[in-house]
Amino acid sequence: MTRRVLLVGATGTFGSRLAAMLSRHTQIELILAARRVDALQSLRASLLKSGAAARILVQPFDRSRPEGLIETSPWLVVDAAGPFQGSDYRLALAAVRQGAHYIDLADARDYVAGFADALDEAARRAGVLAVTAASTIPALSHAVLAELVKDWRQIDDVMVALSPGARTTRGPSIVKALLSYVGRPVRVLRVGGWTTVPGWSGLRAIHIPGLGKRLVSICETPDLDLLPMRFPIRREALFMAGHEIMPVHLGLTLLSLPVRWGIVRSLRRFAGLLHTAADATAGFGSDRGGMIVEASGRDDMDRPFRARWALWAQAGAGPNVPAAPAAALVRSLLLGKETRRGAMVCAGILERGDILHELAELPIHTRLDQGLPESTVLFERLLGEKWMLLPSSVRAVHGGGHITASGHAIARIGENMAARLLRLVLGLPRTGKHEVEVVLEQDHRGERWTRRFGSAQFSSNLTDAGALGLFEERFGLLRFIFDLEPASGGVDWQFCGWKFAGLPLPKRFGPHIRAGAWEVDGCYRFRVIVAHPWTGLLFAYRGGLPDILS
Repeated sequence: MTRRVLLVGATGTFGSRLAAMLSRHTQIELILAARRVDALQSLRASLLKSGAAARILVQPFDRSRPEGLIETSPWLVVDAAGPFQGSDYRLALAAVRQGAHYIDLADARDYVAGFADALDEAARRAGVLAVTAASTIPALSHAVLAELVKDWRQIDDVMVALSPGARTTRGPSIVKALLSYVGRPVRVLRVGGWTTVPGWSGLRAIHIPGLGKRLVSICETPDLDLLPMRFPIRREALFMAGHEIMPVHLGLTLLSLPVRWGIVRSLRRFAGLLHTAADATAGFGSDRGGMIVEASGRDDMDRPFRARWALWAQAGAGPNVPAAPAAALVRSLLLGKETRRGAMVCAGILERGDILHELAELPIHTRLDQGLPESTVLFERLLGEKWMLLPSSVRAVHGGGHITASGHAIARIGENMAARLLRLVLGLPRTGKHEVEVVLEQDHRGERWTRRFGSAQFSSNLTDAGALGLFEERFGLLRFIFDLEPASGGVDWQFCGWKFAGLPLPKRFGPHIRAGAWEVDGCYRFRVIVAHPWTGLLFAYRGGLPDILS
């Protein structure tokens, strides 16, 4: 049986991505609806060129005049138009009263909070399902968090953060939604109680695997209510977002001040101007965006525990993520798996795997990190339960206490002036094969490495960098930040950034570093390569430590 699906806002940033996902279904007659017929025809042509399986039609439609639904007689109405801030439920009510299922991608806190009360009775009477907020927040964030904290005895803090790429397409409705709360009072759960903070405040830097450091600030979304409602969070539940380009993010913070001081009621009237400014600066950023869901508390063994799930998208694929939950819910309805009726928020309805299934063919990646913050062993503190999956020789070297290990290594020093200077300053070995002795002194602060390559000796300190999975290696005033990532048979050190005298330096001006440790036939093996785009190879060494004494 062919099902008629009316997609309102089909030509928007998220609507067009959702249209592509829905067009895969042979059992759908997809009606693309928006105000501009030329944009609809262009989208239809693009979908057909991409091999759409569904029958594609177009229909001029204004969501503020929902009586137009009568002409299409849909089985399902999906509203991806927005903005939903200050919106009413006329379109949703018109859909369910006509006997159609209804799904929207709302991100407005007030709209989502009142949705079930406004729609539930009508939806049950019509025997249909009405779902709001079928988007990244809260559908994906809650699906992920439920997995992160499964069997935990206590949840202390939760943070969800988004950071789209600067080159990612943003429609006017997205900008209007953001500006509706910048500088305005936002109610959040902090320090175990409800309080009010200005929108776009609480500036902090976060690390997103695959992307690096991004700035984020507090935003008003439904998750600020839904997270404490669905999960027993004791202290803090925050949703944060940010702009990839630091000056743009900080500039919006400055623009929020007149709103905070009561000089201007809202920045929403400046949406057109700020949208243009964002487009003008987009070239200074990338098309890579991502999100994290992070929680801390006590696990099923009553240990202090941290967990973080991350998603990052490349090549402009990020806007597909907000559309994926709605696509997953439509798929579930088509297959008859979703049988609930009535009105509800899309929190706890979908599984993480169902949502990610819609993104399987896109350059989108995910990662799970865990940590044991009170462990005295640095690598265990950074890796959590993944620590026990490392080979025995790697755990023997990094497992704490005083370790002396010996073996052989091959060193190579670059033939440029910078490499020779670096060898003299750090005490690096000459090019060639050397007998090696490594002394590790480990305590709760981290690891101190003293390496002897023949007569050459150099030292460094490894300490926790604060963020989950990150550590610093310090050589005097220089600090290099790495993301510790389990790899086949060992661990990789992914270079994330560097500092001089505590001041962060631009990563693009820094060295390229590849480092790791693994096990081969029971022997601890290591490799380090350091180069710079301006000079070439600086130094490299690799070897093994078969003899380990503790």
